Amino acid sequence: MSRMHKGKFFITWLGVAVLSGGMFFSDPLQAEQVSIHDPVMATEKGQYFLYSTGPGITFYQSDDLKNWRLAGRVFAQEPTWAKSVSPGFDGHIWAPDIVQHQGKFYLYYSISAFGKNTSAIGVTVNTTLDPKDPNYQWVDQGIVLQSVPHRDLWNAIDPAVILDEQGQAWMSFGSFWAGLKLVKLDQSLTRIAQPEQWHTLAKAQRPAFLDDAEPGPAELEAPFLYKKGKFYYLFVSYGKCCRGKDSTYHMVVGRSTSLTGPYLDKNGKDLAAGGGSVLLKGNKDWPGLGHNSVYGFDGKDYLVFHAYELADNGLQKLKITALQWDNNGWPLVNEKDWLGYQSLLLKN
Repeated sequence: MSRMHKGKFFITWLGVAVLSGGMFFSDPLQAEQVSIHDPVMATEKGQYFLYSTGPGITFYQSDDLKNWRLAGRVFAQEPTWAKSVSPGFDGHIWAPDIVQHQGKFYLYYSISAFGKNTSAIGVTVNTTLDPKDPNYQWVDQGIVLQSVPHRDLWNAIDPAVILDEQGQAWMSFGSFWAGLKLVKLDQSLTRIAQPEQWHTLAKAQRPAFLDDAEPGPAELEAPFLYKKGKFYYLFVSYGKCCRGKDSTYHMVVGRSTSLTGPYLDKNGKDLAAGGGSVLLKGNKDWPGLGHNSVYGFDGKDYLVFHAYELADNGLQKLKITALQWDNNGWPLVNEKDWLGYQSLLLKN
């Protein structure tokens, strides 16, 4: 979601969906969809867990990817360090990511101030995702990395972590400013590796003399890396979110045989030079969509994202759809699939 333009974020649960005869259809009087920003997922013991931007990191649970129960929040209280980074922090934690490694779940998250790169990415760790498990306990590990105005020309939000073929962890992140970055993590997956290794994944044009503390017009964010065959695929959200019919949020993609890039689009243009092949754009009913994640579940690839429904005053809705691949190894989405998906928010 476009942190630089979204205004003050709030969570609302109003949605429209109902299950009848195995098909979903709109009916605002009967049921609710999952209203969510920046969705990421993980699985454990046959259950799917969905995490999102929200108070304390909002999360849901499902056994079929369609019917979801609101399971609560990760943080009962705000992270102890949050206000040291963002004095105006109001409890809303942005853009999580979750990975499993060596028997533990690592949940990364963002603390930030509106329109500023006074931001930091933190991580909290658990051995299980099931709140009913007696061992369930999130243990916060504090700040992984932080951006400081006039020191850094990048913004420490929108983390996404991937392990390469050697098991080495890398974090992609960023929003606006001078673009999206990749940094190597240490073996604990909670700190930057030493000596530091940084790469630029994607960027857009920025006025030369714009104040370094300003986000600028470079409308890109939410990198997500996914390995398929011999390629690493970089998914990025371009444009503005959260503006109803005026939303321009959409997804682009590039790929590389190396995790560190360069990532090229279908025309061979580097995403670090403004490239990016469009994966999915909105339409008149869903004017903006993006901030995606990608997963392989039971031998199938899925694209997970949020979209703004014009008929519901631009409210953000969860979308999960099959991610397919063309003969040249590029991802593609069937329009009927993503339009047809409607979640059902079950009553607890």
